[in-house]
Order: sequence, then structure tokens, then C-alpha cells
Amino acid sequence: MTVRERLLQLQVGSRLRFDGMDYEVTGIEPQFGRILLLGEDGQVEQRSFRWLVQHPDCRGLPAAPAARFDDRQPLAWEDLTKEQRSKARIRAEHLLETETGHKSGDPTRPQPGEPRPAYDPARTTVGQRRCAKVAELKAFPREEAAALGFSQVSERTLRRMAAAWRRDGLLGCADGRWLRKSGGRPSITDAAREAIFAVRKETLHRSRISMRSRERLIHQYMRENFGSEASVPGYDTLRKVWREWFGPGGARQRYVRSAQQTESSTSRVVIHRPGQVVALDTTVLPVKIREAVFGDPVSAHLTLAMDCYSHSLVAFRLTLISDTSIDVAMLLREMTMPLPMRAGWGEDMEWPYPGVPAVVVSQLAGHSAAALPFMAPETVTTDHGGPYKNHHLVEAERVLGCNILPSRALRPTDKQAVERAFGGSRSLLCEVLPGYTGVDVADRGADPEGDATLTLDQMEHLIATWIVKVWQNRRLGEYAPAWGPGEEHSPNTLFAAAMNQGGFALQIPKPGLYYQLLPRHYVKIHAQRGVKIGGLWYGKDHPALREHWNKPSSRGGRHKGKWVTHADRRDRRTTFFQDPTDAEIWHVLRWNGLPDENDVPAFSSTTAATLLTAARQRGIRPHSDADLLPVLLELLGGIAPADEWPTAMSKGARARHARRTAQAAAARADRPGIDEFAYGSSSTEISPITWARDARATESAVTSEMHRRRTAAVPGRPEPPPSLGDTLQHRHLFAALDADDEPICDTRAEAEDV
Repeated sequence: MTVRERLLQLQVGSRLRFDGMDYEVTGIEPQFGRILLLGEDGQVEQRSFRWLVQHPDCRGLPAAPAARFDDRQPLAWEDLTKEQRSKARIRAEHLLETETGHKSGDPTRPQPGEPRPAYDPARTTVGQRRCAKVAELKAFPREEAAALGFSQVSERTLRRMAAAWRRDGLLGCADGRWLRKSGGRPSITDAAREAIFAVRKETLHRSRISMRSRERLIHQYMRENFGSEASVPGYDTLRKVWREWFGPGGARQRYVRSAQQTESSTSRVVIHRPGQVVALDTTVLPVKIREAVFGDPVSAHLTLAMDCYSHSLVAFRLTLISDTSIDVAMLLREMTMPLPMRAGWGEDMEWPYPGVPAVVVSQLAGHSAAALPFMAPETVTTDHGGPYKNHHLVEAERVLGCNILPSRALRPTDKQAVERAFGGSRSLLCEVLPGYTGVDVADRGADPEGDATLTLDQMEHLIATWIVKVWQNRRLGEYAPAWGPGEEHSPNTLFAAAMNQGGFALQIPKPGLYYQLLPRHYVKIHAQRGVKIGGLWYGKDHPALREHWNKPSSRGGRHKGKWVTHADRRDRRTTFFQDPTDAEIWHVLRWNGLPDENDVPAFSSTTAATLLTAARQRGIRPHSDADLLPVLLELLGGIAPADEWPTAMSKGARARHARRTAQAAAARADRPGIDEFAYGSSSTEISPITWARDARATESAVTSEMHRRRTAAVPGRPEPPPSLGDTLQHRHLFAALDADDEPICDTRAEAEDV
């Protein structure tokens, strides 16, 4: 910002703002030291210059920008070549001599022989000096005058140069023809531009071809769409334009296609505080583990979140399947909360950072905090994987207030810190564990699946312990801060130094953040069935929906009149409805097909889709979701007895069931508090679900459903039949019935009436 921009410019028509209102200067009275201001309400006020200077909130507003007839960006001194800069300085010397009598423009430092008689400011006027300068420049040799841009100079030319000097400085003395607007490429018409981009789009999906082949395709497109009379640029022009627009084209075709899928940011980010940039990435864990259902060896996926300033691993997640958008959203949520202390962790792993006592953090969090930073991320950088580009994760990042900074396609160096963290975890931890698979298949052991001994829960606990105790205290060699290049730091000491320099925002999110980060569904509320999400109905008898039955919401825009619910795709038994009158209250809506005992195992959206498909294939048209419960229980329980499940199911089926069980456990762990629909025990500890437990739950659910149907079919208890002796007392056993005889009474009550 220049000095001129920092000063308050006062003139008639200037605009000022103070006390939250805008004013326009309508008059200036310097003899009284005051100005006249016209407010937004139409009232005229008088204010003194001293009052404006001393006002803490008074500032000038920019004037309306002048109309620009040139679509170029503002010119700069760097746009001139070295030779043009020298010529501009010579032109400035001639101008300054005309205006001040001295070529330097400073009368206190005159050069030898200055001022010359024709340019002496004490004896001549500005107009006389300009006339003398015009005569002098016209006497220059033609080549020299043309080189300086003075071949056709006049007094008016000098006046324009003087105005440009006062406005732009030395750049204003440059000849306008040196920086004239480029004419572009007139041969590239709108039709040719359309043909070039059409060929570019088409060739991205083909194998790599030469520029000559591209030229022929452009000719073909122009001829078929604009006729044979259309003008087509030449080969050299097309080659240059293609290089200018799409680059030199030296990359492999598969990489070019990948790079065109997503727009990449080209801005440079300077990181100077924790949480400013957090890098996320996922990789396959190079250790085979045992799933907790059948004990089969499986591969897991590890997702890390790294603070790029302190290189702290602020959060991680271990899943049996590739991470989804919900997993990444819950990972970002875990970043904002302190990590609880776990069993077996000592005092050396508690909250160690100065400035914020561990007691304060524990009181706010409700538990003892471990030695791991937590923060609200400002910018999240990821690769172009499916979960990271998912619209749900983008919405979750918006809820958290994060900026999204995607890395360039096929450029792992944009998030090299988290890539290096994966390499560090491999060499420092994974290589010494049983079941290590190596870097690739060629380096793999004889039987890593047979060597696997750790379960998913054990591996997760081991990684958490390693991060808190080893990684956070490990010396960072090449990642020393700029303010201490020769010092030795670890992630913990860098975070502590940042807290000492800029403080720490101790903010722990509310439990309601979990529901806000779940995917949204815009629905209508049906009076008899509730809300419909993914083919299933929820909350038909919930009191929170009763007052909104068949009523549209006050929402406008794209989803006008619809209500918002949030659902976890990992557990479709429930969905969540935010109270319209109190945003802090969330209502849990049960699936209409659930029995009252809540003993149905958790099922995901994939299982729900399979359930609806199976119902259609069987020709079932349910009047309510309760008719779908037997089909769901059959899908969850299988068709074989519980004792034979491990041998009757294929390896893929066992893996799918183990993944579904792990997803249900993750959904249970992410949900805040104790949920009434939690599967299994009501304790806060997550225990693995086994087949025996799943069998008992499915059998109990089937028994409950059969009992409910029997009760609904027979409203009262039936009377017992009469005994055989009572029947023989009224009629002989071998007596034949006549046509006029009454039939034998079937019940004791009818016999007594007879």
C-alpha cells in the first residue's frame, strides 16, 4: 500500500464510512476547518477535520472504478525489456528537464551545466520549456528520434507524458507502442476454437497420436460442422496454439487423462501455524491382520491425518475396507477432539503441552487427554480418490469450516509429508510385526497370512500407542522450522512452540457435530409411515414427526418444502432428525420394521439394497416395513445352522460378513453417548461380534417376530376342546346320526346349553 492510499483523500464527491454509516463529502470549508457530509438518511452533517482525524473508525471508501476499455491486466515495469527500460529513463530525463529544468527532477542535485538557459525555471514558464523541448527533439537524427519514440512529438505529447508520470511514475514515460495490446491469433475463429477443443476432448480417450493426425481431425470437424468453405488455420498455427493451450504434451496418455479429471489448485501455500493445512491420505496397511469374526487373515486400510506445520499425526483410522466419505468425515471430527487415555498408557503419555493444563483439557473433554494435539483444520489437502471427491465429504468439510485444497493429479509431492509418514510407519513399526507383506509381491515372505496374529482392535491400539509415544517424540531431521533451522524438534515440541507463539484455541465440539457430519437426505413426512430413506421408512409413531405430518417445511430453494434427516450408511436401523425449534436436540427415528426388543443386528446400506432386491424377486409387496423383517433376518443370519456357518460359507462371504461387523462396530464407536439401539451390551466398551452372538441375536429376533404375528392373528386365548368322556355322556359312540338329529356339540359350553 502506497502513502497516497493510506492518506484520507478529502474532496467533493469523496465517500467516507464511520459509525457503521456511509457519507458523501458535499462541501469543504478550509477557512473554518470543517466539511459538509451527506448521510445515507439524507441529513447533512458538519464535521471538523480534527474530529475526522481522531475518529478511530473513520476510513475512506474507494470511488467507483472507472470504465476499462482494455481487458488486459495492469501493466508493470517488468513488462519492458532491458533496452526499453533504458529508453524509458532517457525519455523521463527529457520530460523532467521540461517540467523542472533538471534531468534528475531534483533542483538540489543539479548536473553540470544545469539548468540550461532554455529550461531555467527562474526565467521560463512550463509552456516555454515544452516548446523548446519540442524544437530540440525535432532536431534529433531520424533514427535516434524513432528509437526513443520522439519521431512525431508535440507539446500535447509532453503534457500527456507529464500526466502519465504523475500517475504511473517511470512506467508512464514508456512509449505506448512498446506495450500495445497483442492482436492475438485472428485465424483462430470461434469455429476453429470449437474444433480444437472438440478434438482435444476426443483424443483424451484415444491412444496418443501425432499433431499431424490432430490437424486432420480438426479439418474433418470443421468440414462436417461448418462446411467446406470454413477457414482452417495452418499446421504451424495449430501446433503453436495446441502447445499454448494444452502444454507440450510429453506426458503419457494415461497420466494426461487422469490429470484432466479434476481441477487442481496452482496457488502456493506458506504454512506458519498448526491446523492451517492438514493432509489426508489412505494406503493399504502392509501387515496382514486377523478379523474378529472368523479369525481369517485380511488386509486393512490405514488413513492418516497429518498437520503439515508440526508433522503431528492428529488422527488415524483403520478399516477392513477402503475408507468411505463417512470414515473420512469422522476422522476430521476426531481431529477436533482430544484423544482419550487408554489402558496401559502411563503418565508420560498424558497431555504435556504448556500453556493449557491437562486438568482443564480433561474437564472440558470429560476424560483424561493423551499427548496428541487436537485442532480445527483450516485447509484440507487430499488426493483425487473417490471418498475425498465425494459430495458428502465436501459438505462435511463445509460444516467444519475447512477449505479444500486438492493436490495435483499424480503429484504425490503435493502431500509428501503424509506420504513420508506412511514410509516412516512402515520402517519403524510394520516391518517388525508378524504378517508384514513387504513393499511388493517380490519382497513378500513365504506365508504372511499364516504369520498374522494381531486382530483389528489390537492393531488399532498398537498404532495409537506408537503415534503417541514414538512418532510425536521423534526428532524431525529435515523438517526443522524456518525460525530455528539448526535446532532439533519433534512434532510435540513444534506444537508446544506454536502454542507459545500464537496461543491455542481450546475448542471442543459438541456431540451434535456427529449428526451434522452424516449424509443429508431431503424427505417428506408421511402421516402413516414417517420418512423414507433409501427405500426404508422410519419414525412412523415418533412424536417429533407427528406435528409435521403431511406438512411442508419452510425451506426454500432446490429442496423447497422438504425436511432434512441425517443417516449413517453403516447402520441403517436408525436415522436422525434435528428438531426444527431447538437445533441442539436430535431425535432418533427407528426403522419401522424393527421389533420392540431392539435385538436386530446392524445392517448397512448395501444390505438394505440387497433386502429390497430380494423382496422384489420374491414378489413381496409389503404393506409396511415389518413385512421385510423376515427377509432381512434371513440375509443377516444365513441359511445354514450357526454351528456350521464358518465351514458352509465361502471365503468371500466370510470376508463380507467380517467387514459388515467391523462397520457396525465403527458406527457404534463414532456415535456420541449410549444409544438405545446399540447392538449387544450397553457398556461403552466395543466388543467384537462373533458368529455365536450373531446367531443368538438373529434367533431371538425371529422368535420375537413369530410371537408378534401369532398375537396379531389371534386376539384372545382360545377355549380348550371338551374331553372325550363328556362327549360320550351325550351320545353313544357307535350310534348313527339321523337326518333330523343335531350335530354333536364341540365345546363344553355348548354341551351345557343343550
